[in-house]
Amino acid sequence: MKLALPAILIAIILLAVASFDATGPQADFTMVQANDAFTLDPQKMSWQQDIRLGRAIYETLVVVDDDHGGVQPGAAERWDVSPDGLHWTFHLRPDARWSNGDAVQAQDFAAAWQRAMLPDFASDYAGFVADIVGAQELWDFRAAQLSQYAKLPTAERTEARAQELWSAAMAKAREVVAIKTPDDRTIELTLRRRVPYWLSVIAFPVMAPIHQATAERFSGFDIASGRRTIDARWTKPGNLVCNGPLMVHDWRYKRRMRLVRNPFHWDHSQQTVNSIDILPIEDNNTAVLAFDAGGADWVSDVRVGYKVELAEQAALYVQHHRPQFDALRAAGASVDEALAALPEPVAGERRNVHVVQNFGTDFYSFNCRPTLAGGGFNPFADARVRRAFALAVDKQALADRVIRVGEPVAHTLVPPNGVVGYKTPTGLGHDVVLARKELADAGWADRNGDGKLELADGTVFPTVDLLYSTGSPRYRDLSLAMADMWRNELGVQVELTSKDSKFMKDDLRSGNFMIARGGWYGDYPDPTTFLDLCRTGDGNNDRGYSNAVFDGLLDRAAAEADPAQRLAILADAERLVTEVDMPILPITHYATVLLFDPVRVRGITRDPSFDQRLSNIQMLAPR
Repeated sequence: MKLALPAILIAIILLAVASFDATGPQADFTMVQANDAFTLDPQKMSWQQDIRLGRAIYETLVVVDDDHGGVQPGAAERWDVSPDGLHWTFHLRPDARWSNGDAVQAQDFAAAWQRAMLPDFASDYAGFVADIVGAQELWDFRAAQLSQYAKLPTAERTEARAQELWSAAMAKAREVVAIKTPDDRTIELTLRRRVPYWLSVIAFPVMAPIHQATAERFSGFDIASGRRTIDARWTKPGNLVCNGPLMVHDWRYKRRMRLVRNPFHWDHSQQTVNSIDILPIEDNNTAVLAFDAGGADWVSDVRVGYKVELAEQAALYVQHHRPQFDALRAAGASVDEALAALPEPVAGERRNVHVVQNFGTDFYSFNCRPTLAGGGFNPFADARVRRAFALAVDKQALADRVIRVGEPVAHTLVPPNGVVGYKTPTGLGHDVVLARKELADAGWADRNGDGKLELADGTVFPTVDLLYSTGSPRYRDLSLAMADMWRNELGVQVELTSKDSKFMKDDLRSGNFMIARGGWYGDYPDPTTFLDLCRTGDGNNDRGYSNAVFDGLLDRAAAEADPAQRLAILADAERLVTEVDMPILPITHYATVLLFDPVRVRGITRDPSFDQRLSNIQMLAPR
């Protein structure tokens, strides 16, 4: 594969800039990702790069076992649960410490979870704590407080009044929320229902503790709204206090973040790297060139247009040594151990490219709100229009001609066989005739031969705005291909809009889109990790979708004690959103292409959940 000299020079220059940007010696391990972190505030994390970082710098009560699945002890050394699964008691390690040497206390977890229960902090994952008794009551109490405060005359909206309301909210929390800390090392909680995957929930980084003294030092009030606020500087290097195995040494946004070992972390048994540099490189070609030039040890998501060719070279290498590879695997070697034991690749082969199937789904979101942002007409408020657009998409063609790395076509949100005992519904396939009928049933037709679809009252189908994030040929090419399908099969006009991920995130939250690219990786091994995206009011429901029937099915499943029946109810719920209401258009189930050399690097997970723990990475040989 020939690479242009200017591109190589750009990669070298960027690596040089990162090197000069660094303070002290070169990091033991360097990874490249497409986007920088959005936040280091655990309760506000949502995007994949933030979650991965959260697993490194924070430690939850239990942590994900990224080698074998399930969870293992984290900040808690042990726990007890009642026979009905409602009452949990966690016992913290006596040697659990923050990065400044302070003891990690049970109250640090209670304070963090309480943040997620309050509308002040707008956590996307508020639903994670909603199953704790009293969480919803506290949320409603605080929301009512803020609503009443907003009605006060300007002169009466003061810091003193905001503080008074906050104190009352904290008293309410102590009264109704079933989280107790009888001593510094014990945290007790009661759930309002049995949650089979509760340990996986509390292993998620948004359930990490906060260093209360630091958070308090940067906290205040927004006088206009009365909300409790926290200055973003509390998560800046020099201020941020972590309890994970790694800590942030310095961070220059969109240039480099350096992680180093937390000297106070309790686990010193692992012989892993002591420092990690994270380089955000938006240009996909530059990311690969940086790796090939020896400037990076891991590219966490290869997005170049030629990644198909890279994957083919990796497949050729394994096929060339198939008998030896299979024998090593049969003898108990891991995939990486087997690859490392094989002979050096020859021309046209690669050992450092890896295609990993994920517990995730690539999709596009329809804006389901009654009107668009600003009050404009929204044709996608009608489920028939959404079904028409979904049926018009040839997903197999997208998988074969655009994505081309073996990702299976998706007709559902939950990946088939991704949850033990769960049978996914059929979903909607590709049917252009039915797509046109759905559009006609919704009242759209070319009524005067001008090539434009109109309603009976003369309303013209608006030009569809298709929003996607910059920096990825995948989403650009998918969006272009889908726009052509909709133009050709439905006769609608489509315009593409690309935005930086940070600004796109703001548009999704505010409903400033018609159709937008999305995607989700399961946070825990249960269908609800995907289905909750469609629950009314969920922090990750960017679509504004709301259906009482769907919400009722989720509630029924939550109350169902029989595991098989519970999964059957959830399948009915998924059927509703993937065959009838279609707030989300699934495209494929993800496979991620990684770059790393298994001869030198170990500890990068191949588990479909992709719950990577950076603290597990080992360097067997220098760069």
